[in-house]
Amino acid sequence: MTPLVAAAVVLAAVTHASWNAIAHHLRDQLLSFTLISGGGALIGAVAACFVPVPAAAAWPWLLLSAAVHIAYMALLMRSFTLGAFGQMYPIARGTAPLVVTVLAAVFVHEVPDARQLAGVAVACAGLLGLALWGVRRRGGRPQWGALLAAGATGLSIAVYTVVDGVGVRASGTPLGYIAWLMLVQGTAIPAYALYRRGRALPAQLRPHVGRGLVGAALSVTAYALVLWAQTKAPLAPIAALRESSIIVGAAIGTVFFKERFGAPRLAAAGLMVVGIALMLHAV
Repeated sequence: MTPLVAAAVVLAAVTHASWNAIAHHLRDQLLSFTLISGGGALIGAVAACFVPVPAAAAWPWLLLSAAVHIAYMALLMRSFTLGAFGQMYPIARGTAPLVVTVLAAVFVHEVPDARQLAGVAVACAGLLGLALWGVRRRGGRPQWGALLAAGATGLSIAVYTVVDGVGVRASGTPLGYIAWLMLVQGTAIPAYALYRRGRALPAQLRPHVGRGLVGAALSVTAYALVLWAQTKAPLAPIAALRESSIIVGAAIGTVFFKERFGAPRLAAAGLMVVGIALMLHAV
């Protein structure tokens, strides 16, 4: 992984954590994800008019990815409804890189070398440690429903990461792939919201349109950067590096949601830095 690719993935991590924080801030999660998904579809529709159409070989992967992304959005909504941002976000994101490493080795034949594997492992240790600290710090009985939703969210992230890694490489155009992916997947949640809320939906959405469009733009930007990076480097290190968004999310939780940062999060950040250094040194 070159420094340019790493920088793109880190920027994606920052933008990703930011749109997740915007999504969590709006208490009505269906409205939040309707705005972000619908805004993403609108951006995709405009972009599709100006970028190449993905090659035919990419479309089965693109459609499969759209289905998995819809499941991911539903699970993420459920996670944010049941649990705190500072706990659900690390668990959802921290479980994905290890699964991506396995799936990429099995299905894409990308077996990481020793340093890459060490970097992924160290980074994941920091991420999962942060997640487990969030569970322990709250004490009492674990919220099993929230934890299950967050874990399933992480699994869906791993699946669409590998699917899109194959699809974008077959597409011949990362920009065309992301445009059509956003357009195809972005209509499902708004359609469901319209079914659930009916004529009341426009009035409910109106006060939050500006924030939702910002979240949508950040979401599309974050994933476009990741898709481009997946054409330049192996999937597992990119997946691990992308989840540095957890540290950004922890900082956002501290500043905006008044969640304590603390020594465990500093330690997790340190492990992430070590893991990133190993991944960069591996190439």
